[in-house]
Amino acid sequence: MTSAGAAEARDRDGEGRARNARPRDGLGRPLPYGAEGVPRQPEGVVRRPQETVAQAQELLDAGRPFHAHEVFEDAWKSGPEEERVLWRGLAQLAVGLTHAARGNAVGGARLLRRGAGAVEGWETEQGEDRPYGIDLAGLLRWARELAARVESGGRPVDAAAEAPRLRS
Repeated sequence: MTSAGAAEARDRDGEGRARNARPRDGLGRPLPYGAEGVPRQPEGVVRRPQETVAQAQELLDAGRPFHAHEVFEDAWKSGPEEERVLWRGLAQLAVGLTHAARGNAVGGARLLRRGAGAVEGWETEQGEDRPYGIDLAGLLRWARELAARVESGGRPVDAAAEAPRLRS
């Protein structure tokens, strides 16, 4: 296929941005076209913070941390500037769990620690330890403990069984 033909075959929206409409499994891994995947999270949804937390928790409990990451990412991109570090950190925690569940111990531990650092930095800067009811101290403990276990064990974790409780 020529490069022009390859470009035409790519999955793009009307403005030329990549869409990546391939079906995905519960951990966000792409499946072959035509395979039955799990429903995708719509992108760019603006939610109230309480809705973000509730929807992300439902997805985490269902063993779908990749999809919870997308919910947090929407909040990160659409929320107030002073909250972006918090939402980005929460998104990193969810994607860290995703990598740990996929068996990527190094990447999972790294993202869990990076997300914990962002959340902790936001908490310190803002002086707020329970934004929108989120138990930041418990979440930080969960992330660091899981990172250490993932690094030492190297085996994939069960995403639903290891899902954090965002609110205590």
